[in-house]
Amino acid sequence: MAETARRISALEGRAYEGDGISLAHAAPASRLSLRAPQASLQALSGALAIELSQRPRSAAANGARAALWLGPDEWLVIDDGAADLTTICAKADVLHSAVDISHRNTAILVSGPRSEEVLNSGCPQDLSLDRFPVGAASRTVFAKAEIVLWRTRQDAFRIECWRSFSDYVFSLLEKAARENG
Repeated sequence: MAETARRISALEGRAYEGDGISLAHAAPASRLSLRAPQASLQALSGALAIELSQRPRSAAANGARAALWLGPDEWLVIDDGAADLTTICAKADVLHSAVDISHRNTAILVSGPRSEEVLNSGCPQDLSLDRFPVGAASRTVFAKAEIVLWRTRQDAFRIECWRSFSDYVFSLLEKAARENG
């Protein structure tokens, strides 16, 4: 990702700490919307140094990089090290579509023993560990905003959403954390 100016998070300075719940904005990251046929996956996985899973609702992580399965030929690739993911994918020299969405998306980190409860205030998915285990990822909604939800630990989630919806999502999460606490 080529940087011409410092990217300011739409959630700069936003955080919430409450009884059993923590909400924070994630540091800026490189993000890639990746589409590819099965024949291209081995080369792209090698270039990205991460296995592009073909299993629904799964994610794979390697260091600061993760690939979240969103559909049969679609992944969200996140790199907290701010790597130039489009250039990395171009080196694979196979059929694919790699679109840098780093400036479109932002992330909210939700953690603590109440994280499932707070998320379920606006997300219709069953987030219990047996139905949404550590490593699970899916495209879903939170209230009226489309999100990508990734369970990173037993009591921690990463919400990827469009910057334009991030204040809305964060505010509703904070409201749910305060009301139910």
